[in-house]
Amino acid sequence: MNSRRILLLAILLLNGLATIAQINHVEPLNWWVGMKNTSLQLLIHGKTIGETTPTINYAGVSIKKISTAESLNYLFIDLVIDETTKPGTFPIVFKKGNKTIYTYNYTLLQRQSDAAKLQGFNSADVIYLIVPDRFANGDPKNDIVAGLREGKIDRGFEGGRHGGDIRGMINQLDYISNMGFTAIWTTPVLENDMDRYSYHGYSITNHYKVDPRYGTMDDYKEFAQKARQKGIKLIFDDVVNHIGLNYWWMNDLPFKDWINKVQTRANTNHRRTVHQDQYASSYDRDIMTRGWFVESMPDVNSENPFMSNYIIQCSLWWIETLQLGGIRQDTYPYSNKDFLKTWSCAIMNEYPDFNIVGEEWSLNPLVTSYWQAGKQRNDGYTSCLKSVMDFPLQNSLMQALSETDQGWRLGDKLNLLYEALANDFNYADPKNILVMADNHDMDRVHTQLNNDIELTKMAITYLLTIRGIPQLFYGTEILMNNTGNQNSHGIIRSDFPGGWEGDKTNGFTGIGLSPEQKMMQDYVQRLLNWRKNNDAIANGKTLHFAPFNGLYVYFRYTDKNTVMVVLNKNNAAVNLKTSRFQEILSGKTTATNVMTGESSAISAPLS
Repeated sequence: MNSRRILLLAILLLNGLATIAQINHVEPLNWWVGMKNTSLQLLIHGKTIGETTPTINYAGVSIKKISTAESLNYLFIDLVIDETTKPGTFPIVFKKGNKTIYTYNYTLLQRQSDAAKLQGFNSADVIYLIVPDRFANGDPKNDIVAGLREGKIDRGFEGGRHGGDIRGMINQLDYISNMGFTAIWTTPVLENDMDRYSYHGYSITNHYKVDPRYGTMDDYKEFAQKARQKGIKLIFDDVVNHIGLNYWWMNDLPFKDWINKVQTRANTNHRRTVHQDQYASSYDRDIMTRGWFVESMPDVNSENPFMSNYIIQCSLWWIETLQLGGIRQDTYPYSNKDFLKTWSCAIMNEYPDFNIVGEEWSLNPLVTSYWQAGKQRNDGYTSCLKSVMDFPLQNSLMQALSETDQGWRLGDKLNLLYEALANDFNYADPKNILVMADNHDMDRVHTQLNNDIELTKMAITYLLTIRGIPQLFYGTEILMNNTGNQNSHGIIRSDFPGGWEGDKTNGFTGIGLSPEQKMMQDYVQRLLNWRKNNDAIANGKTLHFAPFNGLYVYFRYTDKNTVMVVLNKNNAAVNLKTSRFQEILSGKTTATNVMTGESSAISAPLS
């Protein structure tokens, strides 16, 4: 054998050794100095990495604990990052015996100076809910990405990908801002490498990767930054309960209990009341919180301490990376409730002025109010969840406006609204509840109200003037509906007209909109921008009067400002005498119509 062949053999052996020691994942991708919690747990994934011993030599960073997993391809490193640590990049050296198998460079970043004071969404905000795939296609080049399972665009298929992306949302920030919205909640834009129906984003296959069909991480950061510059907070749609079946770790789980019921794949029973029900069986509790959400969405085991840390750190990472203005937590009660306490409190401890809203889709306010921070519960449970979604009020609003008045209750379904608001004594903080008429999982409000424009205006007016944090679904402002296709999520989440080149109708510019659509868009815009500067709506108290003769009257007020709202469900105009409301109108002489600017004397009937 000559010397050239010997040299070639040596190179092949060295390359083989590098392949064996390859590290596939280090998560979180990076971290920050100056966090209140000085602990960090790194998940390391690479072939036989569990057989190595890591070392770090960087001032202010120390290894507290090294944990192996049941799979030798994982290692967990607990770090302490003390207050003296400087930002920078340092090597983590993985050795087997005296031999260095691999070196990985890890980075600690400097936090933004005001990061700990991030302001979450609040009752002064109005949230615009967007399904990115269906809003606007700003970069057609990313419509098809090689290597992903669902590899085509089909706007004719309601369950397929249509091509909307982050660039499309960036391009329409002026529209969103001019309309008067101050926060954006987008359904998830993280990687969903599923075979089909992946457009909605809730089957995440990598928590630290933006789905390339939506764009890049830099695009996402740009979106968050440009939204902030326009005074718009970005709300991250988080999913701690489940993942997509094609998640990168599914073929090599670190622990057998990393995923719940991985052998049986049993689905949840959706009995969310097991958290409050003192009579609930252990069987029902188990299948509720450990069952898979659907067959394609495995349930993560948040009772595994490594999984718990992984999820918590992931949420913190996105908050810090994007400088978020809030989190909307999907399927909130499907997770272990002790974990939910730990998760929510970890976030609020790091960002005291932040906000998180949990999705508890129950029509019973006793159930929804259970989760809100500050609630006094007889089981001793505590929570740091500041906001919940007011599904009970949404249901009452739709019934009150859509159903025919009849029966003994003064012939007036508006009593349902009155009584729904009377349930606020259940909530620790009614001002911090998210209110909506619809969302991406239910019929659009215009469809629920039988395409009645006046009733739709009434519903929107109610949401934008009642206590709480309003959320409007994209397209509501131009009367988008799913009439004839009720309960079809793909139609509910239809494309916003004008978001694609060649669209004949453009909701962003008004081209092709019907007179009714333009009227509604103008109405919503004026109401939103009026609301921005009204402290009585954002932070005022509420006083309401029992409905009578098809009218429901309520007031939002502070010491300096009073807003009177009249909902008239009659088919004709009504002259409203104000003597009934003297306890709040006493001493006031004139009233100004918010929408028209016209003034009138309070002593005379209002019309």
